[in-house]
Amino acid sequence: MGAIPEVEVSALPPEVKTTIYLISIGGPYPHSKDGIVFKNLEKLLPLQPRGYYKEYTVATPGATDRGSRRLITGQNGEIYYTADHYNTFQSIIY
Repeated sequence: MGAIPEVEVSALPPEVKTTIYLISIGGPYPHSKDGIVFKNLEKLLPLQPRGYYKEYTVATPGATDRGSRRLITGQNGEIYYTADHYNTFQSIIY
């Protein structure tokens, strides 16, 4: 596994900040699958026990479904962004 590139939250779409805010207040979330366990089947994030990561939808303007953008949170406060449905990740820094 290669290093996960870091990105400032300000460099990401504004919907990312909205999702981070919803996570910080515990919802409510727009999609029923928000907050479910992310299994890391792709093994692109650091390996952790099952249940360590959770996933949340990042709204995609104009999309008629959940789209491909997600935030993945870890139990130690880390947040990862994927714009392409788990093919690549960026580690969000503030």
